[in-house]
This record gives sequence, C-alpha cells and structure tokens, in this order.
Amino acid sequence: MSSQVSTDKKKLRESLDRLWEIYKDIGQTVNKVSQLRCPYKNKDDYCTALFGCRYQLYKDGKDKPALCTGSDKLNYRSAWETE
Repeated sequence: MSSQVSTDKKKLRESLDRLWEIYKDIGQTVNKVSQLRCPYKNKDDYCTALFGCRYQLYKDGKDKPALCTGSDKLNYRSAWETE
C-alpha cells in the first residue's frame, strides 16, 4: 500500500506542476494584455467598471452602460479615478 500512496503523490505532484505551468503562462499573457486594453471593457466595448473613467461615454444616459471610447493601444491605469 505504501508504494501506491507514493505513486499517487508523485502523479499528483506532476499534475499540479503541469497546471502551474499552464496558469503561469495564462497569467503572464493577462498581465501583458491588461496594460494595453482596459480590463473593464467587455467584448461589446461597454465599460463594466463601477467607478468613473474619462473614457466612458454615456450615449444612452447615466442609467445605461457607458461605451468605452478609449484606444486599445493606451495604458489605461492613469485614467481611472481614485476618488
């Protein structure tokens, strides 16, 4: 039985190591992309942020979602209001 437990632990470690490599690559890509595209901009170009941003355009009034009017080539971090 000890051999079985040892084998299971080894397989578990290998599986966790592989998952770590996958998630590490995903995380690196997300970090890179997040500097180029606002993380609050959804696939339809609407802003999902619950705070103000100078790139928000309320085309249909403040009670509707704002359009994100910023460029995907900008670093958005300085645009977010902190108040």
